[in-house]
Amino acid sequence: MSNAASIRAQWQIHFCVLLWGFTAILGKLISLPALALVIWRMLLVSAVLALVPRVWRGMRRLPRRTLAIYAGIGVIVALHWLTFYGAIKLANASVAATCIALAPVFLALVEPLITAKRFEPRELALGIAVVPGVALVVGGVPSGMHLGVAIGALSALLVAIFGSLNKRYIEHADPLTVTALELGAGTLFLIAVGLAIPALGEPLPLPSARDAGLLVVLALACTLLPFALSLVALRQLSAYSAQLAINLEPVYAILLAIPLLGEQRELSPQFYLGVAIVLLAVIVHPWTKRRAPVVVSGN
Repeated sequence: MSNAASIRAQWQIHFCVLLWGFTAILGKLISLPALALVIWRMLLVSAVLALVPRVWRGMRRLPRRTLAIYAGIGVIVALHWLTFYGAIKLANASVAATCIALAPVFLALVEPLITAKRFEPRELALGIAVVPGVALVVGGVPSGMHLGVAIGALSALLVAIFGSLNKRYIEHADPLTVTALELGAGTLFLIAVGLAIPALGEPLPLPSARDAGLLVVLALACTLLPFALSLVALRQLSAYSAQLAINLEPVYAILLAIPLLGEQRELSPQFYLGVAIVLLAVIVHPWTKRRAPVVVSGN
């Protein structure tokens, strides 16, 4: 691998992470409720992928059991996005992004259970290291945002679960086919949930022109584009370099939220101190496991 290719791949993966960071910003700017927002996002991406012949060829080659597994993972992905955008609506983009930074902590605990890998004490140390930061984050937000923090933490747990499942089963199919299957199944699941629970709101309300434009940006520029680009970049990067960049997603989201949304006025210095502790632990973590495989699961 040439040095130029490695540098280009670094720029590509950081550009992907920056685009994923924008998903939290767009989630705050789009006026739709969380359920409708997620359904439209998944539906748009699924519709585009349905136009790709490679996706259909990949599906035809998969046995029914594997199709069912990916569909089940898609339900977890849908619940992750629903809770992530729910946290944004209940709190704000900075809080939701900070909660997602907990995903590597949950992954350290969940992955051994799902992939049968050996549990390592240093993974537990990561969990212990972020506890003070989490305490500061909770204490640094208004009490009205505490439910958003809890929902955001649940979203991070769901990231760990579907990330571990994808790591276990990703080799069984083409990544683009897997994405289409998971998002398609997730879309159908959330529509069914919306129809079954009217209190959650209309599953597919017609968005305003402004929301429609932002949804297209969210689906294409912040979902499909970084997914495709990250697959190219990951071929040139070490696991450590890639995971370090991906773990920076909350940093990008929080830094974007300050000038674009002015959220620093809602949050105390204690919140940002807690964020710094959490992110420091999460960013250092890949150094302890340089050879671990990387699973892309951006928001």
